[in-house]
Amino acid sequence: MASIETMKVGDALPDLAKPPVNRTTLALFCGASNDHNPIHVDIDFARKAGMDDVFAHGMLSMAYLGQMLTNWVPQSAIRSFGVRFGAITHLGDEITCSGKVVETFEDGGESHLRLELAAKDQKGEIKLAGQAVVAVPRKGE
Repeated sequence: MASIETMKVGDALPDLAKPPVNRTTLALFCGASNDHNPIHVDIDFARKAGMDDVFAHGMLSMAYLGQMLTNWVPQSAIRSFGVRFGAITHLGDEITCSGKVVETFEDGGESHLRLELAAKDQKGEIKLAGQAVVAVPRKGE
């Protein structure tokens, strides 16, 4: 993969593949995010709400996308990061995060890359789609 300084439109970021979502993942994310909605950890509650079982927080997949970004660039280089939710992530889903450069531009004296992002399951269903803008370091930084 090319370094961030040489990336151009169409270039891909390194994918991030996560293990299957399980109940432990959901319980740990509840604590880490302080989002204790019982629909994510209590099967009885989920069933009363009309679901077959508990399911992942949408923000878990966003956290995975954030991890993919910060594996590639320092957090300080991220200028914007946003997503829209597409589908529920179920227990057993294996999320793979990907991204590609869709635009290069200058703003405020900085070079930037606009990225298109996606978190998909093992069947290719898009769970989250989004965009990020990252600053490209100047030569020598």
